[in-house]
Amino acid sequence: MNDSPQTVAFLGQWGRFQQVVFFLLCASIVANGFGAFTLVFLTDTPRHHCRVPDVNLTEDWRNFTIPFEVVDGKQELSRCSRYRLDVIRNLSAQGYVPSRDVSLTDLEQEGCVDGWVYSTDIYQSTVVSEFDLVCGDEWKQPFTSTVYFVGSLMGSFLSGKLSDRFGRKPVLFVTMALQAVCTFLQSYSNSWLLFTILLFISGLGQVSNYVAGLVLGAEILTGHVRVLYSSLGTCFGFAVGYMMLPVFAYFIRDWRNLLLALAVVGAVYLPFWWLIPESPRWLLSHGRVEEAEAIVRKAAKWNKCQAPMEIFTPLKEKYGVFDLLRTSNIRITTLILSFVAFTITTGYFALCYNTPQLHANPYLSCFISAVTELPAYISCWLALRFWPRRLSLIAALLVGAVSLYSIQLVPNDLPHLSLSLEMLGKYGLTTASSMMNTATGATGTISRLGSCPFVFLGIYFKFLPYIILGTVSLLAALSTFFMPESFQKPLPETIEQMQNSKRYYFGTFHVVSSLSKVLSF
Repeated sequence: MNDSPQTVAFLGQWGRFQQVVFFLLCASIVANGFGAFTLVFLTDTPRHHCRVPDVNLTEDWRNFTIPFEVVDGKQELSRCSRYRLDVIRNLSAQGYVPSRDVSLTDLEQEGCVDGWVYSTDIYQSTVVSEFDLVCGDEWKQPFTSTVYFVGSLMGSFLSGKLSDRFGRKPVLFVTMALQAVCTFLQSYSNSWLLFTILLFISGLGQVSNYVAGLVLGAEILTGHVRVLYSSLGTCFGFAVGYMMLPVFAYFIRDWRNLLLALAVVGAVYLPFWWLIPESPRWLLSHGRVEEAEAIVRKAAKWNKCQAPMEIFTPLKEKYGVFDLLRTSNIRITTLILSFVAFTITTGYFALCYNTPQLHANPYLSCFISAVTELPAYISCWLALRFWPRRLSLIAALLVGAVSLYSIQLVPNDLPHLSLSLEMLGKYGLTTASSMMNTATGATGTISRLGSCPFVFLGIYFKFLPYIILGTVSLLAALSTFFMPESFQKPLPETIEQMQNSKRYYFGTFHVVSSLSKVLSF
């Protein structure tokens, strides 16, 4: 095998070529951060109650058309019922006064047969208010988010197969275009069904271009720059997009216009096609040695260094995903990484989608959640550079587990303490997620399974998500103990090197990713 970092060491690690690739790929991920959590605002449910048509009622009866109910200890208008309009119209015509002459508890109620009135205090409109996803159709709101996650799951799986067959660069830009086009079309959806179908395709494209961009940069860059790109660069790009989302949503409070803004942000990066090269490693794996060398020679010119006469020889290895389970050492590594990735992704998305519940102002909640990512990514980069891998990941998972377990112990009159603990838990899981950022192949696909149904468990019991998250985070931390340390040790690049190693490596994040993404899936 002749595609190791030593083969292109003459380029250096931080020349003009690497700088262009680094910053353009990081910039392309900004749209992913912007789009990943748009549903936080698109599918939020505004306060609402039954619409009462303009009928002949006295002022007293008009004020008592909607029954009151107690929600979280507060009295508010019923969201899904009203007193029968024909009954109160007769009572009004006969001169009866509500509560004085008539007991309201004895009046028959009916559903919102004339539709609903939605509050515009926070949103001008959302998908929920547009398509009336409330009361009898309330199930469609969480189902909409589930469809997006299923699209993401399919994207995690298909992106590997597609990028292995057609290349990293084509998949990156085709899926970016697909995401932008579907997001644009979503803004003109005239039904919930059409919106959901387009959302599925958008979710598929969103994850596919993120994975393709991550792998493309990890294959082109080398050494400490690769670590910087995988652990900090891409994550910072994602965080910038995440922080942009609540700002855009604050000033664009109509869901259709917000989607148009997202489509524009996604389309801005398409001209990068002419500046970002294909992965030389992928070209080598397909026997396209001349094209791979042409890219490296162009990089040498950009970096003002001399390339040798012969740089690469064709790769002979071809592996499949089942090779990750073929021998005991690789199998144990793959299974542990898959479980840890599943735990982290489940917790990360659950906490991110819970942001509207953290504060009365969902824009502020989302921004706080996004800002939390910055110190997490910096912590991850420092840990990967200077601290043992196993200890770093265990510490991050334990921070998340302890914080989330503690939320249920906080009294109701200390909401800011609950918020602080949840953000500390998100900090821990985000740090761990960034550490796992190079495991983007089989483990990344498995990790998406946890994000689909989990985010809505809080509907049944407020603290259930925190208890489950804390438990699985603790189990993930314990399982990490079974991974030997790899800090400042050479990592295996192929199946053969892993098989010949005396022990499997915690650092095989890179290998699992390479085998399932770089070589044939």
